[in-house]
Amino acid sequence: MADIVIIGGGVIGLSIAYEVAGQGASVQILERGSFGQEASWAGAGMIIPADPQRATTYEAQLRGESFVRWPAWSRQLFDETGIDNGFVNCGGIHLFPQTVTLPHLSVLSDLAGCARQLRADGAVVEELNADELRRLEPSINREIANGIYLPQMCQVRNPRHLKALIAACHARGVVMTSGAAVMSIERQGSRVTAAHTVTGAIRADQFVVCGGAWTQSILAAVGCSVEIEPVRGQIVLLEDLKKPLRRIIEVGVRYLVPRADGKILIGSTEEWTGFDKGNTAESVADLIRFATDLVPALKSARVDRFWSGLRPHAKRGSPYLGQVPETDNLFVAAGHFRSGLMLSPITGLLMRQLVLRQELVMPMPVVSCSKAAAT
Repeated sequence: MADIVIIGGGVIGLSIAYEVAGQGASVQILERGSFGQEASWAGAGMIIPADPQRATTYEAQLRGESFVRWPAWSRQLFDETGIDNGFVNCGGIHLFPQTVTLPHLSVLSDLAGCARQLRADGAVVEELNADELRRLEPSINREIANGIYLPQMCQVRNPRHLKALIAACHARGVVMTSGAAVMSIERQGSRVTAAHTVTGAIRADQFVVCGGAWTQSILAAVGCSVEIEPVRGQIVLLEDLKKPLRRIIEVGVRYLVPRADGKILIGSTEEWTGFDKGNTAESVADLIRFATDLVPALKSARVDRFWSGLRPHAKRGSPYLGQVPETDNLFVAAGHFRSGLMLSPITGLLMRQLVLRQELVMPMPVVSCSKAAAT
């Protein structure tokens, strides 16, 4: 019997397992499918800067605490596994198109307000006019007249990072069980005693639910309802060996992320379609039009492939991190939406400290959940 069972083997569950196992605890992860193959794998790996000492919101403080840990986190994983997760400080640009002649780029954004908020959260921000923008990224459509530059913005390669985390967890003795969807949770009074999977009951001293978009149904089994819903995000991968971009480009919720090997990620949609993870011709075509409107040189790029993931969206606007109310040994870390990979270092650390009753590096709000009928 493990000390701790983690339900969910995405980047959040793997990060917590890695941290907890590093303290000598025995850990087992139960993953309904294959490890790291849901929203964690599907994302773009953008890491937005913030300063935890200056952050003005809980989300920004989480982002800042993760941001300052990403370089050491990546080096440590490489030292332990020999796997390079592709972490790099590439910089990023937020664009604010103001012309109706580029319909696929139109967003309602406030350049000055965005810059002001990012600065308030401790990020280095430079406002760009058209000439300055063109000096940084000459290939951007010339109809775009301004933007803001984040020189500290970083990226990581999601599949490589997950591969490194999986290898590191194996090296630390984590028992990793795939194809183990949790069907129900056994509870006696305030204590959870077992997670029931299709192959039988798994017992442990403590349980952490990191089920992503499936967290709501898992916690409903103990009478706790958290409002986390799946949101489909479709992504297209291009290949352009001429490498017309060097930095991440964001326009509202959409983005281009250039990789060192000439691949360029185009993302992403936000679609409330339940657990349907299929790609659609309309969305794939729309993403490609967005990319070629933004960088006309990409019209000659080759389409490599496309995919989608189900992001866990917490309706309250911030992830659920902490101990489940009215339980002694059940915890939750879920609902990170678009920020799961970005916030994974601080989530892993905080949940390790909480579960092992260690001093927390930052305060955590109490998890609140409405009553649900136990199943």
